[in-house]
Amino acid sequence: MTDTNLSAILYKTGDLRLEDRPIPEPGRGEVQISMQKMGICGSDVKYWQKGAIGHFIVVAPMLLGHECAGIVSKLGEGVINLKVGDRVAIEPGVPCRQCEWCKSGRYNLCPDVFFLATPPDSGALARYHVHAADFCFKLPDNVSFEEGALIEPLSVGLHACQRAGVNLGSKVLVCGAGPIGLSAMLSAKAMGAASICMTDIDDRRLEFARSLGATKTVKVESTDPEEVSRQVKSALGGWADQAIECSGAQFSVELGIQSTKPGGAFAVVGHGPDNVTIPITTAIAREVEIRGSFRYVNTWPAAIAMIASGKINIKPMITHRFTIEETLQAFETAKSGAGVKIMISCHK
Repeated sequence: MTDTNLSAILYKTGDLRLEDRPIPEPGRGEVQISMQKMGICGSDVKYWQKGAIGHFIVVAPMLLGHECAGIVSKLGEGVINLKVGDRVAIEPGVPCRQCEWCKSGRYNLCPDVFFLATPPDSGALARYHVHAADFCFKLPDNVSFEEGALIEPLSVGLHACQRAGVNLGSKVLVCGAGPIGLSAMLSAKAMGAASICMTDIDDRRLEFARSLGATKTVKVESTDPEEVSRQVKSALGGWADQAIECSGAQFSVELGIQSTKPGGAFAVVGHGPDNVTIPITTAIAREVEIRGSFRYVNTWPAAIAMIASGKINIKPMITHRFTIEETLQAFETAKSGAGVKIMISCHK
């Protein structure tokens, strides 16, 4: 193998291989990117282990990876917003730009989106990748490639906070202290939240959340959401103004509704079972607004600015680092749950 474009290809459940592929050429409106850093998402691990997430099923070989940053190495025809040598963070979803949702500014809801490493769309865990130029964002000199790759999970948390309406002085509940929950917590702090309580079933995750800036944590040990809600309200000194669910657990959906103040907002990010039971009468009687939060929209510029200005320090989330040649070891580490965010270096 000459390794001109070493790539991590998932052929089927449990069958992840490193192979050399031709270097892709950019088309009109696209740029070729020399990939530098790639974070492993929980979805990458699920596709590798299960072969599917909901109705997204791996039916043909595809590259994994969508949390990424790199250097522009070639321009396609018509590209004017970037130049060769630009350091960029990549927004992985490229919508059609023509449907009613794209035109109204909610392109994350586009039904015809191309999204990296979401079947049938291939990902970007390779030495080189081609991407739409208008979904590549320049990184300031003081923002590293690793931070650029982490803008993707950070954007999920930022969009969730925007959907929930977090603002100056908010008391916020974040359910789940994984990478997305931590991203929501960091975003809420940067947006002016006064107090943020995080819940989880794992002591290590809660300890890490406190080290990253969570003001309060509650370990979920009871099976009664109302009991845990009382603990949350005690920690926050009252109702949560906004709650954000990042675990996908039905328990946390119930907890979020029980803990949100009358007239407050509850944003659901986590993808768990297709159907869950919720205390709908409680939500109706207190006019708790339940809002879906799907991926992100127009978050890259804000996330880059918050990292560059020091408002958000996301670097501590990286706990393990590997080279692309060590991809299989990196995925095994991610599967084990040993770290928070696993980072892969794609360059030679």
